[in-house]
Amino acid sequence: MSIKDVAALAGVSPGTVSNVLNRPEKVAGSTRDRVETAIRQLGFVRHGSASTLRAGHSRTVGLSVIDIGNPFFTDVAAGVEDLASERGYAVILGNSSGSRAKEERNLLVFAEQRVRGVLITPSDEDPVRLDLLRERGIAVVLVDHPAERPDQCAVAVNDVTGGYMAVEHLLSGGAGRIAYVSGPASIRQCQDRRRGAGRALAAAGRDPLELRELAMPAMTAAAGQQAAATLLAGDALPDALFCANDLLALGVLRGLLQAGVRVPGDVSLIGYDDIDFASASTVSLSSIRQPTYQLGRAATELLLDECDNPATHAHQQVMFQPDLVVRESTR
Repeated sequence: MSIKDVAALAGVSPGTVSNVLNRPEKVAGSTRDRVETAIRQLGFVRHGSASTLRAGHSRTVGLSVIDIGNPFFTDVAAGVEDLASERGYAVILGNSSGSRAKEERNLLVFAEQRVRGVLITPSDEDPVRLDLLRERGIAVVLVDHPAERPDQCAVAVNDVTGGYMAVEHLLSGGAGRIAYVSGPASIRQCQDRRRGAGRALAAAGRDPLELRELAMPAMTAAAGQQAAATLLAGDALPDALFCANDLLALGVLRGLLQAGVRVPGDVSLIGYDDIDFASASTVSLSSIRQPTYQLGRAATELLLDECDNPATHAHQQVMFQPDLVVRESTR
């Protein structure tokens, strides 16, 4: 299979295909979309260096995360890079920004570079693009995401338990009206944390449906501040807020404090991840702690074992448990 095959399917010249692969900014969006669709349909991967081609792979692994600007993923990446370096591997980082299209382009680059394996926090639940990697002989391990089938390695944190712990803690402080500030519905972690929160309400004899959810388009501090503005514009503030990650919670905290709302006097607030900024904020943030660095190392250990010992490798689904960290932001 060659560039000519892609060009024929897309109805463009080989030079246009080359530009899409090497200088995509020079190609009109509609044309680029046709070429990228042809590449996916054909499973085309251009050759890397001659030495890598002869070996069939390189001493590299790919890491694709949803948001490298989130310190959670920075800490995960540190665990990945440290263990990979110890084993003589380099890491190629791809940041999907939660975009399926950008994630697919990152995976294509990984395949072009003949990586030994890929570590990925997927942007959605569709497994097709990951199955294509495996068909090319590239091992795949899910990071911060549970596996749905036994032939897939995964390392995750029990987010249902984490959501339960967060709301149970808010209820123990006397919370009445509780709201959940979430991220995009496509993100599995948001869904699991919401499910755990509902279970905590049910265990306390309350209706899980009373949990108000405010879904934001991003899981950033700016989105959290916008969520605070939305809540402040409503009829009545909740007594307590559970945020799907610490960046959202820190943004909410800033918005509430700027409006003169006392935390936790008026509103209790808890986040998720326990990033370093959580303990250093104006009002130190209660949070659900995840073992981020260990998450990265454990996932890399599984990936390299599958790469280096394919005959004896046993697929594993590792599930870490979160911890509740109580600070000043909750009663």
